[in-house]
Amino acid sequence: MIDDVLGPSLDVLFCGINPGLLSEATGHHFARPGNRFWPALHLSGFTPRLLVPAEQHLLPSYGLGITNIVPRASAKASELTREELVEGGAALALKVAQAGPKVLAVLGVSAYRTAFLRPKARVGPQGETVGGARVWVLPNPSGINAHWTLAAIAGEMGRLRVSLA
Repeated sequence: MIDDVLGPSLDVLFCGINPGLLSEATGHHFARPGNRFWPALHLSGFTPRLLVPAEQHLLPSYGLGITNIVPRASAKASELTREELVEGGAALALKVAQAGPKVLAVLGVSAYRTAFLRPKARVGPQGETVGGARVWVLPNPSGINAHWTLAAIAGEMGRLRVSLA
């Protein structure tokens, strides 16, 4: 389990599926070098420069935070059970209600579908709220998710960023 990155007045709370083993070992979200979260965050315009995982503490200064649906670390998200995802979704809704971000951005459509019982959800803005926040589903930035390129992930993040204006 790794600590959430939260702050006051968040515009977006990014939500991973669960920490990878390297993230758990370092205490930094999206720590694996092949993960495209940090580059996509920069390319989308959310940060003025490319941050490295050890700089995650800077995110609240940009109105951003990070959490996970499931706190348990694993080598692959596919190791999680349906029950863990559903329980994690319920806990996430409470966390979002307390943190008060404008948008919850879930990084992984399959995990979102399972955790929130939305089997037909697609990448992009959703029609419901979680914990009072608008929901936007983004592609999973893991290098394993090869059918989404860095440019395409950054493009979806950019759509989210523009929607905040």
